[in-house]
Formats: sequence, C-alpha cells, structure tokens
Amino acid sequence: MSYHVYVTLQGEDRIARFVMDRDTGALDRRADFVLSGGPAPVALHPDRHIMHVARRGAHLVTSLRIDAATGDLTEIGTIPTESDPCHMATDRTGRYLLAAYYLTKKVTVHRIGDNGAAIDPPVVKRKTGIGAHCFQTDPSNRFAFVPHIAREDAPNAIFQFHFDDATGQIEANDPAQLAQPDWTGPRHYCFHPSKSNLYFSNEQGSSVSCYAMDAATGTLSHLQTLPTLPADWQGANKCAQIRMTPCGRYLYAPNRGHDSIAAFAADAETGLLATLGTVPAEKIPRAFEIDPAGRFLLSAGHASGRLAVYRIADSTGAIGAGRLERVSVCDVGAVPMWVTVIPVT
Repeated sequence: MSYHVYVTLQGEDRIARFVMDRDTGALDRRADFVLSGGPAPVALHPDRHIMHVARRGAHLVTSLRIDAATGDLTEIGTIPTESDPCHMATDRTGRYLLAAYYLTKKVTVHRIGDNGAAIDPPVVKRKTGIGAHCFQTDPSNRFAFVPHIAREDAPNAIFQFHFDDATGQIEANDPAQLAQPDWTGPRHYCFHPSKSNLYFSNEQGSSVSCYAMDAATGTLSHLQTLPTLPADWQGANKCAQIRMTPCGRYLYAPNRGHDSIAAFAADAETGLLATLGTVPAEKIPRAFEIDPAGRFLLSAGHASGRLAVYRIADSTGAIGAGRLERVSVCDVGAVPMWVTVIPVT
C-alpha cells in the first residue's frame, strides 16, 4: 500500500509528486505538474479528490482533480483573488473554500461548485487585521477562528466567528477577539480529533498553546502554553505550521531558525501537552504533513529544497513514543510551501 505525496514549489512553478511506501516511508518520484504563478498553500477537499492551490504570485486559485489511483492532477477551474492567500481550507462539508490574507488584512469564503472548483466572486469578504494567517471551521462546522501574528501593526489575537454552512456567511462571536500576551503571534492551528481542544503555533512566541473550545458558544479558553525551543537556545526563531496525529496522542510544530521539529505528547484525558523535545530538520522547516495513518511525518525545508521523512515512534518504539526518527530525505526543488498526502486507491 502507498500514498500520493504532493509538494508545491513556489520557486519553480510546479507541484512535485511522489509515491510513498506506507510501511517504510520510502519516496518514489513521479511526473510533476506545472503550475505557474508561485503555487503555495493547498486546501484539500474532505473526500481527498480535489485540491485547491493558491498561486500567490499570480493572485489566482486553481482547483485540481486528483486521480486517486494514478495521482495525476487535472485542472478543473481557476478564479482570481485580489491578493495572495497564505492559508486556505475547505469547510467540513466541502461546499466552501476559506482563505486568509496576511498583507491585505482579510478573510474570504468562496462557494465550491458541483464540479469541485471554487467559484468567484466570494460570498464573504471580511476585513480583520494584518497578519491573518489561518482560517478553518471546527469539527461541528459552526465556528471558525483566524489567528493574527504579532508585529507593530498587527492584532496579535485570535478572531472568533460563527460560521453558517448553509450560506457560507460568518459573524463575529462574543468576544470577537481573544487577545494574546505581547509578541505571542498565533499563526496556525489544528484540532484534537476527538476532544474539544485546539492547538496553536505561536510564530513570534516560539511556542504552542492549548485551548478548550466551548461546544455551545464556540469560544476559546486558554489552558497552557509551552515553548518549542530548548531552554538554552539564544538565536532568532519563528514557528510555522502545526499538526496532530490522527490518534490525538502527539503534536508537532517546526522551528524556523533553530531548524528543528518540536514534539509534544497529549494527555489522553485532558488533551494537555507535555514536551518530548526536538529533532533536527531541514533548513527553515516551514511546510510539513503527517500521513493519514499517523506513522510518518514529512517536513520540507523552505531554504534547503529538500523533503525529509520521519517515522513517528509508537508506544513500543525503541526511541520513545511520539519521537521522530529520520528515515529518508530527497531533493524536491526551490521554495517548498505545502505538503499534501493522500492514500492511493
């Protein structure tokens, strides 16, 4: 059995494609897909048959159909955007495409057509603040959050919204924003697969934060924040994406500067985190993904142009549960921006 692996390469106007062995993590290179305009963030449809790719240099979003057997990509539609989205996701039904725009201080929601392609114009275009960096709906599809990083002119806050999956509309929750301690800079987040916990990577704070979400109101309550760096690190660093294994036992966040991946274990009862340490990563580990079985982590070096595959140790692993062991590395190309993994069927 195997996976299709896709890596968008903003610096080479293409999507690199591999097949990965589910048992060993070995990568086998396949034909790339040419896509001009700086392909970067990817939103994968819940059925994994469609991916939406933001072409940040061209201010376009292209929808691609995925052949689950061969891995081939076919363009089914392209729409314009007013600027370049830094993050996209579909809602839980796959009927809407949500996007966050760092520089133009906004989020948008586009309807997705019956053929799977995003439709212009957006049904929502909402100003938030500079540094908007992620936009997703929660598992109930009733709420959404938009973290904003910290800088002199940025909110350094998590915006909270109600989401209507019948219309795609969003409305500010109460409170509308969750303020952060100075220079925390929430950037990306992920959900626990079975608990009401959210986990944020903090770009400027070099940390991860755990929150509890009220299922009735969709508002967040802070539970803990832990550093992603060793205590003796003195250099510059920023966090990037964040991922949790499908079992909900382990959480990972890369460090750009320290060039490592921080690992955490989540408590089975509370979802609270305990630090497992860091492992070295490719230079500037910005984009990464975990395979659907939770056995491998794939991390791309933004500066090195290489993709590293790590095995995630289970409870019987010799290197300790949740810790990472590098098993392979290969060249992918200039400026990798997003890693996507889907099963071969």
